[in-house]
Amino acid sequence: MKLPFKRPQAFKDFQQFFSYGLGYSRRRGYKWFSKFEFVKDVLVDLLYKRRGKYSRPFLHTGMMSLLVFGITFGPMIVEESVSAAEQPSDVLPSGVLTSATDYGNSITTIQGKEVAEFRGGEILKHTVEEGETFSSIGQRYNLDVSTILWQNNFTEKSTIKPGDTLEILPVDGIRHKVKKGETIFTIAKVYGLDESQAQGIVNYPFNEFQDDENFTLTVGQQLMVPDGVKPEEKSTAVPRAAIASRLTPDAGSVSSTGSFVWPASGKITQGYRFYHKAFDIANRGGGPILAADAGRVILAGWPDNSGYGNRVMIDHGNGYVTLYAHMSLVQVQNGQSVRRGDMIGQMGSTGRSTGVHLHFEIRNNGVLEDPGRYLK
Repeated sequence: MKLPFKRPQAFKDFQQFFSYGLGYSRRRGYKWFSKFEFVKDVLVDLLYKRRGKYSRPFLHTGMMSLLVFGITFGPMIVEESVSAAEQPSDVLPSGVLTSATDYGNSITTIQGKEVAEFRGGEILKHTVEEGETFSSIGQRYNLDVSTILWQNNFTEKSTIKPGDTLEILPVDGIRHKVKKGETIFTIAKVYGLDESQAQGIVNYPFNEFQDDENFTLTVGQQLMVPDGVKPEEKSTAVPRAAIASRLTPDAGSVSSTGSFVWPASGKITQGYRFYHKAFDIANRGGGPILAADAGRVILAGWPDNSGYGNRVMIDHGNGYVTLYAHMSLVQVQNGQSVRRGDMIGQMGSTGRSTGVHLHFEIRNNGVLEDPGRYLK
């Protein structure tokens, strides 16, 4: 005979406890929920009846809270932002200097040495130290003594003492403040430069103009005049402009190959610099332009609106290409062959030019080279 199954007493006790707990939770939960609903109904009814009355206190309270937060935590947020912005970057973009006060040791790019020559166009403030002279300061910044004297209104008899502050220009020359009615040409003439040498003012990369086509100036603007000479002063040092004033030899036909002849007669008014990778050869009366070496003409005329104006480009077939710009007249055609010394055009002032001259470039596999290395 099979006996009926009986549950243990512990199980019965747990089942009874669980049933009682569940009932108690329902009763207490309903009681608290009822109280919550009652309070909510009272508040909603009060706000509904007096809607609009409490909007201003709520708004003022919110604005005051925001103001207190800004006054308390604002300075800390701004300080952290400024600190993050002042942190030095590990990677510099091309052409950027790491310091504005030590250009000789802070160059990090391929063209750094060339950019350092002009110190980014910045005028430095130099505090004279014990034992320094105009000469030693000029050597430190690679400037003629006369440039330092002119910029700081000193003469050759002037003296300096420790603690004095001097303005140091980026290049030899004069810093000029433009007056009403002045032009590039009149300014160049004041500082001993002729019409063709005014091109140096235009080509200096940190001079700005209202109109890049007509070189319009603004009264009061500061303009750098590279290689300019102060009218009342004569420099005791040999100016760099003395090199630029030497005459080029007459251009002629040469039988040798792989070398270049002078493409025009005149004087070099601008040499090779990082912002002007060419020679400017000027002749007040103009004159013929000759092919520096034999080759094939790959461009002739003024095919675009660029500053080269009328130009000729010759491919010499050995990786070298020469360019002759600012011509008044082109006397060759695209695709024809020319011998070394053949006439290809006439010197002029077309394009971005301030006077009659030849802009001459030598390119080696697309890289602009110093013509002085090839023209002897």
